[in-house]
Amino acid sequence: MTDHKSGTREEWLAARLELLEAEKALTRRGDELARMRQELPWVRIDKQYHFDTDDGRASLADLFRGRSQLLIYHFMFGPEFAAGCPVCSTIADGFDGFVVHLANHDVTLGAISRAPLEKLQTYKRRMGWSFPWASSFGSDFNYDFHSSHTEEEQQSGEVEYNFRTVDVRHDLEAGQEGGWADGMGVGVDWATYTREAPGMSAFALEDGVVYHTYSAYARGLDGLWGMYQWLDRAPLGRNETGIWFRRHDDYEGQ
Repeated sequence: MTDHKSGTREEWLAARLELLEAEKALTRRGDELARMRQELPWVRIDKQYHFDTDDGRASLADLFRGRSQLLIYHFMFGPEFAAGCPVCSTIADGFDGFVVHLANHDVTLGAISRAPLEKLQTYKRRMGWSFPWASSFGSDFNYDFHSSHTEEEQQSGEVEYNFRTVDVRHDLEAGQEGGWADGMGVGVDWATYTREAPGMSAFALEDGVVYHTYSAYARGLDGLWGMYQWLDRAPLGRNETGIWFRRHDDYEGQ
């Protein structure tokens, strides 16, 4: 255990009430940010994208499944990968519980990856998931929404990610030297692994036209990690010294 201070119930309550005010302020700020997201201008998508799904070939409009809103998680699973990214997998573990509720609120939740559909289906069975997961193999979709980068972009040293130009040279060198890709268990080298990136995008369908309404990347995805919302309320918080989590079937004893 830690050498964390202890105190009386009265001291705890006084500190908790002070924290409560800060939590309320954060909640109000979160409500304000949600309104700002909804006020972003919608951008019409005229480009035709096609995907492979469990139900066959589909357009972006088809992915809405008859609803007016679509939330897509950009899952890191490139064509060369032997398995999905373990980081994305921990986020996706929570999707099945949300899908039915969102579907009954006019929102379809799903994932899109560049790997061929057969690979996605195999991994989906391994993980025991049932949420919609489409393959954009051969499509520009992931590149256009900055969740995938070409080898040429990566070799140039700079890629567009999280709405800015990112210098990836240091991360590439560090990752290759540290053998980080081996720990990810995806069966590719670090450069290939990091040509995929996590993110989410939201779309609206109105009068047959698809609009892009929102995207988020990197720490902008924190709220999607159900386990972290719990850890932030645990006695020791996130308590991390590195990547500690695994795919749910990779933990010892599974």
